[in-house]
Amino acid sequence: MAGELFYRKGIRATGVDLVAAEAGVAPTTLYRLFSSKDDLVGAYVERADQDFRSRFTTAVESAGSDPRDKILAVFDVVFAEVSSGKFRGCKFLMSLAEFPEPELPAHRNARMAKSWTRERIGELTEELGVEDPDELTDHLMLIFEGLHASGQSFGPDGPAKRARRLAEGILAAAAPAS
Repeated sequence: MAGELFYRKGIRATGVDLVAAEAGVAPTTLYRLFSSKDDLVGAYVERADQDFRSRFTTAVESAGSDPRDKILAVFDVVFAEVSSGKFRGCKFLMSLAEFPEPELPAHRNARMAKSWTRERIGELTEELGVEDPDELTDHLMLIFEGLHASGQSFGPDGPAKRARRLAEGILAAAAPAS
């Protein structure tokens, strides 16, 4: 419930009283579970991270054994999110924008989510046997972040629709010579 409100209305714009009212509990109940709104928001971002990790992992595991297909499956998952009709932007980028202070749980958890994604994509690029997997990882992360940002700005019919093809091109260019 809180996650839906935070995502739809904005985190700072959504008060604890509204979260409590929508959940059908008293604000004091929320404060018993979370010592502050910052902790509640941190839990929201952590839950969003767990949900994304699950979708990411399922996509990669379902893509077969080719690391290239696994990487492209991640872009398919994100494009499906962008195309869902409910997409307002990347929850983690939105959290980082609303909570730029590194000591806050929302910021820390959003950074952890982004770091986890980069590490997983890095592991997949290592499997490809390319000359510079770190550079390829960075290129893919730029496309990944651009997919989120352009999806938020222009929707699924804007530049986001080209993200997979761009990733395919970068993967092909980085492929080791046979």
